[in-house]
Amino acid sequence: MKELSKSIPRRMRDPNFVRRYFVGDGVDIGGKPDPLSLYRELFPLMGEVRIWDLEDGDAQLMSGVADETFDFVHSSHCVEHLRDPEEGLRNWLRIVKPDGYLIVTGPDEDLYEQGVFPSSFNADHKWTLTLHKERSWSDRSINLLSLLTRLGPQARVEKIELLTDSYRFDMPRYDQTLTPIAECGIEFVIRKASRAEADKGARLRDGEQPPPAMRIHYNQYRDDYQQMKRSNASRAPFSNDDPL
Repeated sequence: MKELSKSIPRRMRDPNFVRRYFVGDGVDIGGKPDPLSLYRELFPLMGEVRIWDLEDGDAQLMSGVADETFDFVHSSHCVEHLRDPEEGLRNWLRIVKPDGYLIVTGPDEDLYEQGVFPSSFNADHKWTLTLHKERSWSDRSINLLSLLTRLGPQARVEKIELLTDSYRFDMPRYDQTLTPIAECGIEFVIRKASRAEADKGARLRDGEQPPPAMRIHYNQYRDDYQQMKRSNASRAPFSNDDPL
């Protein structure tokens, strides 16, 4: 219930959402009736955000959307509705530009379904999700750590988190997403590496130097560090217990 809206205060506290993830033009898959575009002014580097929902086509395939179209792809609580979430994530990553981001949230099987599947809270859920565990009670469980490692060399996992800040573990079995605060979910963020980075297996630097007015300050850090080492050259580490 309004899961995207619940995420906004938390995301505003994380500088990565403001200056890296929600940057440029994006698509919000399964965005209705609570789209990311409602909060565009809170993320000043965000451009246009297209809402993709049932009338636009199969979210698993994203047919008609060219490769590397969007700076970011966002989806809140849609992946668990797909027939094949792995194919869906591959297509969502396909339409992200290199160095763009895929930001996805979905329900955690223990926080949301709580041991019952088919889900008694949302009958359209086709899968349960877990961040990682060796054994699940659900025969339709998807281990996200395992799935994300199969998305190919361009998929760089930057964040994966169990969203428990507002979850109440002492409550009896109840759909806590009906409340205004509990997210009951898992969030992960994938950066799409360039093909050159994927081939090399390391993040590449462009090599461009900052202007001289900035280089003097960066180099001052090095000079300060060397001066500190020289001034303590005769003193063994952790030997100075002089009064402060």
